[in-house]
Amino acid sequence: MDFGEILGKAWKIIWKNKVLWIFGILAGCGANGGSSGGGGNSSINQSNSSWGGDSFGGMFPQAEQFFRRVESFFENIQEGTIILVIIGLVVLALLVSAIVLFLSSIGKAGLIYGASQADETDETAEKLTFKQVWNGGKPFFWRIVLLNLLVGAASIILVLLLVLPAILLSILTLGVGLFCILPLLCIMVPAFWLVDVFIEQAMVAIVVEDLGIFDSIKRSWQVVIQENLGSYIVLGLILGIGGAIVGFVIALPMLLMVIPIVIALIAESRAVLGGGLITALVLFILYLPVLLVLSGILQAYVGSAWTLAFRQSASASLEEPVDFDGDLELLSNETPDSAG
Repeated sequence: MDFGEILGKAWKIIWKNKVLWIFGILAGCGANGGSSGGGGNSSINQSNSSWGGDSFGGMFPQAEQFFRRVESFFENIQEGTIILVIIGLVVLALLVSAIVLFLSSIGKAGLIYGASQADETDETAEKLTFKQVWNGGKPFFWRIVLLNLLVGAASIILVLLLVLPAILLSILTLGVGLFCILPLLCIMVPAFWLVDVFIEQAMVAIVVEDLGIFDSIKRSWQVVIQENLGSYIVLGLILGIGGAIVGFVIALPMLLMVIPIVIALIAESRAVLGGGLITALVLFILYLPVLLVLSGILQAYVGSAWTLAFRQSASASLEEPVDFDGDLELLSNETPDSAG
């Protein structure tokens, strides 16, 4: 695998065909999409000392007052209402997850198709249009959606099979069993990372080679695991570490927006706190379009690189070398008929 060619050509493709940034933004909807659900009501039924007294060491009285009001609000809600709120939150979470899945699948299909088309043409070809990429990726949309659903269901089952025994073992051994599970958890992290690379290439196989879901999984297994495992690990480290660094730089201004709120909390003034919140909100609104564009460029680059990697590896796997030595040996063993 030629890493230099893949990384360099991926940048040329997305810089020339900036329409892929849009599909990168859509594909990024499902990237690192960890939703924090559950656990929000774990401290509702605790004693009043949860947020009372010196819970913040007396440093942030405005924050203490806010949390006391939140706790009082939940304590005054009837149990039936809480159940309805939980059901509503679960439905909302499922709806948001479905929207994210559809948007990210549209982005993935278009991004892979666009990068593949750009790789097939020379540098003098015209730029890709939104309509061209949209229509080209549309036939593969539902296959990518179903593949993601299949992977999601398998992940949930696998996590349950691992977490439930771990909880049971922890209860039976009073927590000592968790130390035995730590090596397994350390192994699971790179394993899940490799699975992400494997699924990424399966989605590329769906679009590039027009395969079904299970055929794309088999093709990805052949290309990634059987023939190019070492190369994909190296490329995954390059894109993963590089993408994490660039992503941190892109998100850094969002972290700096918290500074006005911290200053307001230290000032212990309601007026200053309100001003800090407004300032942070205004800065967030102003930076949000920039964040979306930069994140879209990053996703478009990474997606294009994975597409080029598959095309390069798949084409190499289809090339069967000609055994000239074997042919010459066969010819040398053939002797003319000397009869007569």
